[in-house]
Amino acid sequence: MVWHHRGFQHSFSWKVPIMAENTAANPELLQEQVSNILIQPLESESIILNSGVQIFDTSSPLRIPKLVSSSDPAWTAEGAQITEHDVDFDEVSLMPTDRASVKTIIRFTNELLRQSVIGLDSVLKTRLVSDVSRKLDTAFLTGDGATNSVTGIINQPGVQQGVLDTANPDSLLDALALAHAAEVTPNRWILSGDDFFALRKLKDGDNKYLIQSDMTADAAYSLFGVPVTVTNKLAAGKAVLADMSQVAVARDTNPTVTLLSERYAEFDEQAIRVTARFDLGLLHPEGVVVLTAATGA
Repeated sequence: MVWHHRGFQHSFSWKVPIMAENTAANPELLQEQVSNILIQPLESESIILNSGVQIFDTSSPLRIPKLVSSSDPAWTAEGAQITEHDVDFDEVSLMPTDRASVKTIIRFTNELLRQSVIGLDSVLKTRLVSDVSRKLDTAFLTGDGATNSVTGIINQPGVQQGVLDTANPDSLLDALALAHAAEVTPNRWILSGDDFFALRKLKDGDNKYLIQSDMTADAAYSLFGVPVTVTNKLAAGKAVLADMSQVAVARDTNPTVTLLSERYAEFDEQAIRVTARFDLGLLHPEGVVVLTAATGA
């Protein structure tokens, strides 16, 4: 089998003799290759990256300014002095220099590489995307920021708090009321599987299910007109209602996928090392409502 470097760029295909020559000369894959292998599929599989968040490509600290107060325009007569107003600015700081990365190494034997009936490229790509997206989504939603990692949405400062009662849909309307009181139009519910199916069983006064499926989209649901995303990354009793456009994700512009052709030579194995670096912050924390089940509910 022959390792064909250019073929990797388009289909991540595995073939052999010139593998050592090419990887020794250029062990770090090109950015376009990384995009095809990891970034684009990752955006499709990750529930957060695929939810309409604002993504900023940066490997350096990022400061996003925002207004925390507004002026009070006044009716002003012709020729009269316009009243000046001071406004307060704040900023969202993302990707500090000590932000930790998500990293993994996948090893495989040369026998497996030669004997695979199903393309090893497809298996590795699926595994890489699944592992990284699972780790990132967990951090994006529930990360506690420990050891310089990401602080997740439910732990971000300034978010609104609500009560989740899966037996009473009014608790969801209360969350919507909180969002609209902050002049936010939410576009996403994020629920655990347990809470979703508890709500899925609820019916209105006409004996119709409260959560309606979208007949124009496969397995898509909405709750009071807001799309629902179900994930096992949230524990039962915790839910999020948010305008996802107010969620900012910083993505390092140099994630790497590296073939380690000699690292495990004594085992007649090779490996792929993947590193990815992300951060998350809220541009308008009031645009996120975190719902928690009452104790004993």
